[in-house]
Amino acid sequence: MRRNASTVVVLPGPAPAEVLAAVGRSMNVALVRPPEPAGDDGDGLEAAAGALRQAGRSTSAYALVPADPLAALAASWQAMWDVSRPEGPAGFETEALKALTAWRSGRFELPDYYLVLAASAESSDEGPDFYLGPLRTTRPQRVAVVAATEPAQQAVGVLQTLGSLPYGPWWPGLDEVIEAARTFYPGQLARGAAATG
Repeated sequence: MRRNASTVVVLPGPAPAEVLAAVGRSMNVALVRPPEPAGDDGDGLEAAAGALRQAGRSTSAYALVPADPLAALAASWQAMWDVSRPEGPAGFETEALKALTAWRSGRFELPDYYLVLAASAESSDEGPDFYLGPLRTTRPQRVAVVAATEPAQQAVGVLQTLGSLPYGPWWPGLDEVIEAARTFYPGQLARGAAATG
């Protein structure tokens, strides 16, 4: 469990410039952008890990990082469910090994929270979503969602959500998160939404 002055929040996936600009103007939020990844680090794990370390030293109430060391893992998990490319779990397992190796060697820790920009709080228009699926199922209080599509609405939503993040149990080990992803079936989200609807 991290002990920082700032609450470190990762904003995974591409974020509109308008959202990042609004966050950057907030007095309570430090926007910590990663440097461009080195040529041999195509997935950006090192750049994201460095940004998380920098965010951990911030003295602002919140440090928002628009990069995630689990981004390649998340993308490979989503690709595993793409029926047009039946490659199986090999890509996911490769990325899982990279992420676990980096995490176990202390190159990064999971952030306090993930904040996902999505069209709805329940699913992604682009198919199965690692953040809204297995990661959110593992620790629901640690994955917040801003359900908006317009950048101005997203910017307002991000700032409001930062001020109302729920308290909850800390993350389990990354190995447990990855194991949860291995056994998570994306159809679980659709069944859960239908049952509550």
